[in-house]
Amino acid sequence: MSHVMKLCLPVVFSMVTVVSAASADELFKLSNNQRIACSRGLAAGKLNTATCKSYTYVFNTKTSEYFRCQVSLALTRDNKEVINVQADGSCSKKLRVFETDSNYTFDATETEPPNTNSFFGTGGYSIWAADTTQQKVRGCITISSGLGSDISKCLDMTFQ
Repeated sequence: MSHVMKLCLPVVFSMVTVVSAASADELFKLSNNQRIACSRGLAAGKLNTATCKSYTYVFNTKTSEYFRCQVSLALTRDNKEVINVQADGSCSKKLRVFETDSNYTFDATETEPPNTNSFFGTGGYSIWAADTTQQKVRGCITISSGLGSDISKCLDMTFQ
């Protein structure tokens, strides 16, 4: 597993560095909740495969558009050597959280891979965004319907 971590972490950090370099003017912010999850398939005397995935969110602080980015690395080895390493990653654009441009801040979190909290599929994620020019916060939750499409809802928070 230490081989996986040695190979996964540089891929994740290189992706974060690329995103950070693009945000020099502070228009784009990187989520504070990057996670990494690894799994492995073990079979005595056969090939072993370990797969690590990590994700983050990149948020446009002016328009409230955001991207979900994911990187993965798969390592296959036998008892003596690493046989194959494959890596993949991309960012997919999501809808705006707010309809108008302003100055926004945000954070994001995501459910872990399939588990007891994930009834219909691979789980979901939530985005929280706030307008820094006024007292305005919106929470959005997206979950897999299990029927091929995601369901998303955003709600404005009330202050009491």
